[in-house]
Amino acid sequence: MLQENQQNKTDVIVVGAGPAGVSAAVTVARGSKNVVLVERGNFAGAKNMYGGVIYSHAAQEVFPNYKESPIERFVSTHSYVIMSENDSTIVSYKNPAHNENAFIITRANWDKWCVEQAIKEGVYYAPNTLVKELIVKEGKVIGIRTDVEEYYADVVIIADGVNSLLAKQIGLRKDIKPKNVFMGVKEVIKLPSEVIDQRFGLINQTGCAMELVGGPLKDLFAMGIIYTNKDSVAVGLGVALEDLKNNKTKPYELLEKMKKHPFVSDLIQDGELLEYSAHLIPEGGYNCLPKLYTDGAMVTGDAAMLVNNVHFEGTNFAMISGKYAGETALEALAKNDFSQNILCLYKKKLDNSFILKDLRTYKNVVKTLTERTNSIGYYSNKLNEFLEIFTTADGVEKKGKFQKFAKHFFTKR
Repeated sequence: MLQENQQNKTDVIVVGAGPAGVSAAVTVARGSKNVVLVERGNFAGAKNMYGGVIYSHAAQEVFPNYKESPIERFVSTHSYVIMSENDSTIVSYKNPAHNENAFIITRANWDKWCVEQAIKEGVYYAPNTLVKELIVKEGKVIGIRTDVEEYYADVVIIADGVNSLLAKQIGLRKDIKPKNVFMGVKEVIKLPSEVIDQRFGLINQTGCAMELVGGPLKDLFAMGIIYTNKDSVAVGLGVALEDLKNNKTKPYELLEKMKKHPFVSDLIQDGELLEYSAHLIPEGGYNCLPKLYTDGAMVTGDAAMLVNNVHFEGTNFAMISGKYAGETALEALAKNDFSQNILCLYKKKLDNSFILKDLRTYKNVVKTLTERTNSIGYYSNKLNEFLEIFTTADGVEKKGKFQKFAKHFFTKR
């Protein structure tokens, strides 16, 4: 067995090469310290499922050259779709000044590119490496144990995803409760680029991001998504795991129902299925945050439950929290102090950032929406019912229709 002062020793080890981990690793490397980035997949992004939109501000902070990355489309249109049984209402927001505020990527391509940039910055990358457990000595994390050997570091940054076994091992987290996690399922459907442009009203390879509620998702704490890639469309949904259990619903069956809704089916007609994927998403918010640091270690990204479930923000939280973890590791190395006394600076950075400020703002949203799931479906149906009356000319006076609508609206829920 190797001892911690022998050859397998580095300054920082980062576990997980997703957006949080690679951001932490590249930040440490830019501080002229040695860092090893460990990834259990054959390549970065191999085990990731994502919608997915990335906000440019976070990408810019970590990778100033992000526009050289494999971007599918910049988002020019954000649309919100309220579905009933067969009809729908869509509200779209466009602002030419915001056309580069967000962009759409596929994780396999994006993560691979990010790791390539990190390697150029001096990060040592170790794919296909499974970390079985953290090495703890006298209450301090001092390294990792893989299925091959042991590696040591002054600081370990844990970025191993939503079900972080390593954070659980050292008591930073407990098991996730079904009510605090979503199941995300997604299909990627191939369509010609010109067909996507025509169906989504896009020009010059701009993109559209859609969020959908109601219809086949009614009576569930769930939301659908549609994102346009260059020559494919991502169609998916996120649904509370507890709702799936209580309603005895399978996520892929729910996705099939959503795809058959007229609004969705028209957009993906004649498309070819390229892939199907599923992934857990932490949705507990501020009230479910774990402890973020201990002696010798910090936890970041999805492993730290850092997701804004109201605005569908997760990747930007991951990248910026990873950057903060990397910065804190550099401060610890400069002071040669790897205890909680120094690593607590990571939490202070998050407290002062938009990440925890936003999570505090929305800390009770999940609980409120869960309690009012039936109301969401009800009001979705009523909005579309109202607009059906409003837009129909059938030779019948509208006064009686609206009176009947108002009576049912205020007396039946």
